[in-house]
Amino acid sequence: MSTIKDLNDGKLPNHIAIIMDGNGRWAKQQGRQRVFGHENGVKAVKQTVENCAKIGLDYLTLYAFSTENWKRPKIEVDTLMKLLVSSLKKELDTLNKNNIKLNAIGNIASLPKKAYKELNEVISKTSENSGMTLTLALSYGAREEIKSAVYEISVKVKNNIISPETIDETIINTHLYTHDLPDVDLLIRTSGEHRISNFLLWQIAYAELYFIDVFWPDFSEHHLVEAIINYQNRERRFGKTSEQLN
Repeated sequence: MSTIKDLNDGKLPNHIAIIMDGNGRWAKQQGRQRVFGHENGVKAVKQTVENCAKIGLDYLTLYAFSTENWKRPKIEVDTLMKLLVSSLKKELDTLNKNNIKLNAIGNIASLPKKAYKELNEVISKTSENSGMTLTLALSYGAREEIKSAVYEISVKVKNNIISPETIDETIINTHLYTHDLPDVDLLIRTSGEHRISNFLLWQIAYAELYFIDVFWPDFSEHHLVEAIINYQNRERRFGKTSEQLN
C-alpha cells in the first residue's frame, strides 16, 4: 500500500482540487440517513487536509457545497451548514498548528449568517499562515463565477476602465473568485462518477483528471497518494509534443 514516502517530491502538483462525492450513497450502504454520511465525510476532510499539508502541497481546494446543493431537502442543507460551523470552530487550532491559511470561493454571502460569520472569523485568524492554502468552495458554481466575471468586465468596459482590445486571460483571471489561486494541476473526484459538476471549469483547462471508485468517507491517505503517483506518471504537454518537452 502506497504511503507519502513513495511520492516524488520533485513532481508534486502545486494545486489539487477535490470533488468530495458519495457521502449519501456511503450512508445508504450502512443503512443510515444521508446526514450520517456527511458527518463521516467531515472526518475524511480533516484527514485529507492534514495529509496534504504533510506532503507539502501549496494549494488544496475542496468542493464543499455547490449552488445546486441548495435544492436538496432542507434538513440536509441545514445539517451541512451546522457541520460547517462546528467544523470551522473545532479545526481552527489544527489549521494554525499546521500553518494552513483558510480561503473561500463562491457566493459566500448567501450562507446562513452564523456560517458566514464563523467562516470569516477563521479566515481572518489564519490569514497570516504561510503554509498550504485551503480553499473551500461554498455555494459555488463555475458558470455563475464566469457569468459574474463577464458582468464585472462589461461594466468596466462600459465605464472606459477596460478597453475591449486588452481583454485577455489575465484580465479574466483577475475577475474570477480564484484570482489569488493558480490553475489546478490535479482534479480528483470520488464515488466513481465521471463528471465535473460545474466545478472550476476555467481553472481546470489543463488539469489532470483522476476519478476513483471510492465514496468520500472512505477516502484515505493511500487513495490520495495513489492519485498523486498517477499524476506524477503522466506527461503534461500543454499542447506541445513529447519531442518538444524532451
